[in-house]
Amino acid sequence: MTTRRTLLGSAAASLLVAPRLAAAPAMPGVTATEIRIGNTMSYSGPVSGLGIQGKTMEAYFRKLNDAGGIAGRKIKFLSYDDAYSPPKTVEQVRRLVEQDQVACLFSNLGTPTNSAILRYTNQRKVPNLFPSTGADKWSNYQEFPWTIGFPPSYRIEAQLYAKHILSTHPGGRIAILHQNDDFGRDYVHGVRDVLGARFDEATKVLSYESTDPTIDQQILTLQQSGAQGLVLAVTAKFASMAIRKLYEIGWKPTTCVHYGANSVGVVIQPAGLEKAVGLTTAAYMKDPTDPAWAQDAGMLEWRAFMARYLPDADLTDANSVYGYSAARAMEQVLRQCGEDASRENIMRQAANLKDVEVPTLLPGIRLNSSPTNYRPIRQMQLQRFNGRSYDRFGSLLEGSVS
Repeated sequence: MTTRRTLLGSAAASLLVAPRLAAAPAMPGVTATEIRIGNTMSYSGPVSGLGIQGKTMEAYFRKLNDAGGIAGRKIKFLSYDDAYSPPKTVEQVRRLVEQDQVACLFSNLGTPTNSAILRYTNQRKVPNLFPSTGADKWSNYQEFPWTIGFPPSYRIEAQLYAKHILSTHPGGRIAILHQNDDFGRDYVHGVRDVLGARFDEATKVLSYESTDPTIDQQILTLQQSGAQGLVLAVTAKFASMAIRKLYEIGWKPTTCVHYGANSVGVVIQPAGLEKAVGLTTAAYMKDPTDPAWAQDAGMLEWRAFMARYLPDADLTDANSVYGYSAARAMEQVLRQCGEDASRENIMRQAANLKDVEVPTLLPGIRLNSSPTNYRPIRQMQLQRFNGRSYDRFGSLLEGSVS
């Protein structure tokens, strides 16, 4: 089970017991034997390949239920397809909150989709825990106290890429291709953080729509800018397209790709392994294709879980590692809640993670949150594709956002 290195203090521990009788009658989604957790996932649509995240989470909750559940309750995981369409997300989340009466939302996929429900869930005081998106806005605890992030901030990720490119090409130009939404714009902000006043003269920025059939023209235009570095703030399908096009035209900038679109199995193999040599990305989870983790205890645990609960899944797909990691974090929150699974206590415990170790995260990375820290994962390490898997280099890095 997930290790919690720092035990709750006596005052916090008392919160797990004291509200038990008072809170029990008014806990949406919670009975004596069940807790309902809601989720929206793209099982269809332009990023349907990410649907394995939801399937992995569902399998993990089945595993917990097979072991008796948590605090005597089985977990009922309601995961609905929104096809990566914000209007559909709104419809499905309203169904989860108003009809299914879930206790909380967990790991809803996507920046534009979560943005569409951000004010609704906060106004209704429904915890939206650990969205499957690193948009920096999920850390805004002052304005949106009922939404807490999980993956590292995209803006911080972009800072690391800009610094890496400039260390290789001092004073060089950086091209940015980004999805035309808040997900993509976080990368523009992160590069701007590093370049400061030089940003306008030192960058070429182009965008694409998630429904576009191709990004070939954008890649050609960025090549003509003379940039030495390229930041790809793209989803998996477009990452594969970019890798193929870069190889086809012989353009070899120092290329950094969004950590959510770096999967060897889903992104690089379809593009061609030889075409991605030198590709740089950030990591905070253990890569299932990295030989360094072949006998790692945490990854052996993950593989055993997959063999039993998702035996037909692709073990090279890092999205299954993500789903497993996020579900472990959700388990930790529920265990800290104890008997009190009220929405208020679920949110309180999500914002009080202390040195939680998840065995599929990179060594040294632990979950930490507080009422003023809604970024549970703040560190990443750069890695470079060698034609088969990624080689990590340098130390754990941490950016900053004021």
